[in-house]
Amino acid sequence: MSADGVIVLVGAPGSGKSTVGALLAEQLDMGFTDVDAVIVERAGKPIAEIFTDDGEAAFRALEEQLTAELLDRPGVLALGGGAVLSPRTRTALRGRRVVWLRVGLPAAVKRIGLDTARPLLLGNVRGQLLALLNERAALYQEVANEVVDTDHLSPAEVAGRIVASS
Repeated sequence: MSADGVIVLVGAPGSGKSTVGALLAEQLDMGFTDVDAVIVERAGKPIAEIFTDDGEAAFRALEEQLTAELLDRPGVLALGGGAVLSPRTRTALRGRRVVWLRVGLPAAVKRIGLDTARPLLLGNVRGQLLALLNERAALYQEVANEVVDTDHLSPAEVAGRIVASS
């Protein structure tokens, strides 16, 4: 557990942040919040529509604002895969327990499939995901103070490892 009662999960699409976060919160008897789910709820439309209607910059601004707000609530918090692109968010994560759920390309592609709800992965899912992994790996490394490689683990095993390192 972190000193402020928050465990933050970061990682690429397909790393299991939402699934592992819910399991982890259940095991630790804590609340769970998925930033992307809150964005959808507050915007009243899916993320893909936010990208289409308002653009990525508007989505990122909303993501940054909500992440800052939600970091003040105890519990398990799953950030969107691109949240670490924001310097403000990376600064806000300093001193917190941040777990990078690291996933390799083959596992991520297998888990995501052809999920059209992920606007940055439209078209060539494998190629887009490889570009995201390459672009963001250093940022995940920068903010994380723990890393769990998820490729060959079930979500329950990943959550178990995080609990064991508490």
